[in-house]
Amino acid sequence: MPKTSEAEAPRIIIEGVRKTYRLRHTHSFKETFVAWLRKKQTASTFEALEGLDITVGEGEAVGLLGYNGSGKSTLLKLVSGVLRPDAGTVLTRGRVAGLIEVGAGFHPDLSGRENVYLNAAILGMSKEEIDAKFDEIVEFSEIGEFIDTEVKHYSSGMFVRLAFSVAIHTQFDILLVDEVLAVGDAPFREKCNAKIHELVASDKTLFIVSHDLGMISEICDRGIVIKRGRKIFDGPVDEAIAALKASKR
Repeated sequence: MPKTSEAEAPRIIIEGVRKTYRLRHTHSFKETFVAWLRKKQTASTFEALEGLDITVGEGEAVGLLGYNGSGKSTLLKLVSGVLRPDAGTVLTRGRVAGLIEVGAGFHPDLSGRENVYLNAAILGMSKEEIDAKFDEIVEFSEIGEFIDTEVKHYSSGMFVRLAFSVAIHTQFDILLVDEVLAVGDAPFREKCNAKIHELVASDKTLFIVSHDLGMISEICDRGIVIKRGRKIFDGPVDEAIAALKASKR
């Protein structure tokens, strides 16, 4: 159940949200012209989200569940501000950190050190705040002596570790996580899971997308199931997992 009291304002409010994508079926002027001559469609629309209403309270850990193409990642991008809804309202209270596309905001030609400052600044931290957290970020990432190497020379595992470490050490109120914990080696994934549990215990608000239902069940108290852009269940996480499995039939 939510940890918040009725007196506390919600952290996330999603009201009547709709997001529509336009899908192009041609990739050149020639293809478009030929399709026009043959009276074929050159584009169509896809409703990624339609009529969503969700409120997330302070200190809640919410699992967002749904099969591929259900609209989960689109919803997280709307909450993060990366996308805007075509209709409806998305409101957040407090500082939002998004682990939606790990390393978004990293520049390949800058060193790990420079990217820590750049990415943390994008996430809303001041230089003084970053200075205070820098050693913790590097230690958690296990980058060590490579912190002053350009990140374009990093392995994918190194890149993920540094990006994750920056995000979880920023000063935030809401953390958005999209399948990020599925990457990296096993010891680092365990370390990430432990950090997520620590954040839950400290009453941070978490909105998590993952196909790892065991992890969702362990971390979250509440689950929201989305199917074809619509909410079909919102309630206790174990019931949400059951609803997700039933929705496939």
